[in-house]
Amino acid sequence: MSDNPVVYSTEQGRIKPTQATITRPKGDGIVRIQRQTSGRKGKGVCVISGFDLDDSQLLQLAAELKKRCGCGGSVKEGSIEIQGDKRELLKSLLEDKGFKVKLAGG
Repeated sequence: MSDNPVVYSTEQGRIKPTQATITRPKGDGIVRIQRQTSGRKGKGVCVISGFDLDDSQLLQLAAELKKRCGCGGSVKEGSIEIQGDKRELLKSLLEDKGFKVKLAGG
C-alpha cells in the first residue's frame, strides 16, 4: 500500500482559481440590431450588439430599453436581447442616445 501515489492531501488547502477578465473585441462604432428566432421555439428577439460599454453601463442601457419598449430582455456576452420584434423603436431610441445604428439581418 505504501507504493501507491497520494490521491488526496490536505497539505495545500483550498485552491482558488484565478479570475480571468473577459475582454470583448472593440467594435467599429456601429451598433447592429438583428432579429433572431433560432433556438427560441419560434419566438423572436432583437439582439443588439457592437457596444463599446462596460458591463454596468450595458446593464443600465438594457434596463432603460426594456422600460421604454415595455417588454423583457437580458444582457448576454456583451449583447442586449429584447423580446419581440421592436427593431424600429429600438433604432430610434438608440439614435436619440447618440449611437450610430444599423439594422442587420432579416
